[in-house]
This record gives sequence, C-alpha cells and structure tokens, in this order.
Amino acid sequence: MNSDWFIYQGVSEPHDGISRLPPPPPWRTFDGELAGSPPAPPLDSASTRRLGTSRGRFAVRGPLDELELINAALYLRRPLLIAGDPGTGKSTLAHSIAHELKLGRVLQWPIVSRSTLRDGLYQYDAIGRLQESQLPGTTDTGIGRYLRLGPLGTALLPSERPRVVLIDELDKGDVDLPNDLLNVLEEGEFAIPELERARRDNEGGTVSVLTHDGLSATVVDGRVRCREFPVVVMTSNDERDFPAPLLRRCIHLDMRTPNADRLATMVQAHFGSASAEENEDIIERFLSASPGGLRAADQLLNAIYLTQYSAQEDPVGRERLADLLMRPLGPGRP
Repeated sequence: MNSDWFIYQGVSEPHDGISRLPPPPPWRTFDGELAGSPPAPPLDSASTRRLGTSRGRFAVRGPLDELELINAALYLRRPLLIAGDPGTGKSTLAHSIAHELKLGRVLQWPIVSRSTLRDGLYQYDAIGRLQESQLPGTTDTGIGRYLRLGPLGTALLPSERPRVVLIDELDKGDVDLPNDLLNVLEEGEFAIPELERARRDNEGGTVSVLTHDGLSATVVDGRVRCREFPVVVMTSNDERDFPAPLLRRCIHLDMRTPNADRLATMVQAHFGSASAEENEDIIERFLSASPGGLRAADQLLNAIYLTQYSAQEDPVGRERLADLLMRPLGPGRP
C-alpha cells in the first residue's frame, strides 16, 4: 500500500511533516483565536526516558496497519485510543509522535480512580485566594493568579501547531470519566465557570492564567477553544469496556506485543547500535519463555542493563539472572 500520505512514519529523525497535514474535515474544524498562547516547550526527560538516550535512534515503527490508524487520527483530528497489555509501548507512542513531528513536550495526564474531567482541564485554588485576601495589606491581584490549566486544558489552547496530550490508563478512572470526556473531545473547547463569573462581576473578559507547562496563557471570556485539535493519545490496558459514544469519537488501535524487530530497535535506542546483536540471546529468551505469560518490555531492558554488570563471564548465571527478571507478570507465572 502507498504510504506517501503518512505524516507520522515511525522513523527516528524529527521532520516537518506536520506542515503537510491538510486542513481538517469540515466537521472537525475549530476556530479558536490565536491570542496569548505560549509555544510548546521542547521535549523533556519524560520523553528521553521512554525513547532512549541514543539520539537519532528513536524509531518506534510498527506494522503498516498501526501506522495507518495513527495517521488516520492525525488527518481526521480524532483522539487515538490505544489498547493492549502493559509494557507494549502504548504511552511511548505519544512521545514518539511528539519527537518525530517536533510538537514539543508531551502533556501527560495519568488517570487514577479519583480522576475527574476537571483535573484534566483546570484547577482553581479558591482556598488560597481566600487566605491571601485576608492577609493585612494584601490587595486582590485577580482570579487568574489562582487558576492553572491541566494537561488537557493546556492542549486545547488555540495554537498553530497541535500539542500532544497523553491520557494514560483511562480504564483506571471512574466509570463516568469516559462519558465526561465526550463533549470536550467533540467540541474542542470548555468553559471555566470561575472566569465566566468574574467576567459578569466586571473583573475583565481577558485573564492571564498558568498553563500545565508553567507558562502564562490568555483566556478570553472564560472559555478555552482550540484552533488545531491536539494529538490526543488515550491508553487502556483492556481492563474494562468503554461506552460506544466514546469509541465512535476515537480511532481505535490495538497495540500488539512487540516482536523481535521492535524489541531490537528499543534495545538499540537505550544501549547503542550494537546492543541488539550483543543481547540477542536475552531477547530470544524474552520472546520464547513460558508462552502465554504476560511480560513488559521494561523487564527486557532491566535484564540487559543488569547483565552488563553481573555474570558477564558466566553464561549460565547470565541466563538465570535474565530469567529471574523476566518472569511473567500475570497468567503463566511459575
């Protein structure tokens, strides 16, 4: 199949392919005003830890159908919902997209059982504002000082280039969270009631707030409305099903267990170009031991790292140590 239309190619080198992305379809066109949104900071250590420290070897190229679905999400401006076992590289994909397409720091929203939609959009420190207002000689400096946008809220700020936001392990959240996300993901905007009330109270229609990056951004009339829909990557460990309305709004990708080629690329990214060949025996043991058992790629990296310092001159000890570190995590564990 012709892959010339691919924007994200899963290659190691950053490129300006995002500039080739055509306009969105009419039903996914947004009109946020470009005013007061700071540029995305560069990739940080969170991406380096996942993609490796060997710059230029960040390739996360997957099967053709995976690349097709990733690019479909980019073209259609739809969230990408990635399901698969833990340790298959789901969250790493968000960092790979940000790195290759030069979209800056990944905005990360790790989901826990107590997560709410508001956590992802913004936080308002009402108690802090009240306490400061009661200090002698203190004047109210405005509501924006006490507002901070969350990772999803920051990603929805209007900008010329989309941000990448990772909503990690969505299935860990409350049963209502997927439904709560529907309107925001469909409309590409959200309201901040505290700012809408401030506007009615003549505190001003334009307010400067803090972003998830720690920078200053301008919110007009109490609403954040995107211009370029962000690259939304949502991951799931397949621990429960999601409602059909959410699935309808997403491009659904099932992430497969890494094969030998992908594991070799991962090892090279973290340990250097010759490392895959030097550790071919450990990679083979990772792939073949106890079929059916759940393993994470982190276990392979741990085993390779540790056997560099232990049991180098003892092949039997090396294999034993690697097997101890790569025991199945779930079904199939001895």
